[in-house]
Amino acid sequence: MRRRKAPERLVLPDPKYRSELVSKFINGLMLEGKRSKAEKIFYTAMVIIESKMKHDPLEVFKKAMDNVSPILEVRSRRVGGATYQVPVEVREKRRRSLAIRWLVNFSRARSERTMAERLANEFMAAFKGEGASVKKKDDTHRMAEANKAFAHFRW
Repeated sequence: MRRRKAPERLVLPDPKYRSELVSKFINGLMLEGKRSKAEKIFYTAMVIIESKMKHDPLEVFKKAMDNVSPILEVRSRRVGGATYQVPVEVREKRRRSLAIRWLVNFSRARSERTMAERLANEFMAAFKGEGASVKKKDDTHRMAEANKAFAHFRW
């Protein structure tokens, strides 16, 4: 049996945009505890977005997060010796963390020179509804749609 739920930690908003979402994203971007490096990468990416697009970079970031956040996903469920992929709705917290993870991972996989450029280009692609992270969301939704027949196994 599981023990009690882990308490949710308080995340302070970032100093520049005063946004908790930005703070969470920077935490997801950070490697080996190097927060100042992660902040520098993120804020540089925002400057790049502002120069390339004539939009508010924070709005581009938020729209990109919305476009990458999945609504449905599949979870494995064993029923009578068979394993079914059961589509379930994604909770808000998990939706946000998946979007952050996908954006960071697909940014790292890009081929631009600096991480800030990669991140900026992934944000701009996601803002337009294209790019690898949006494709990942669409694949997740397609998988859930294909397994809609097993929705009655939901728990």
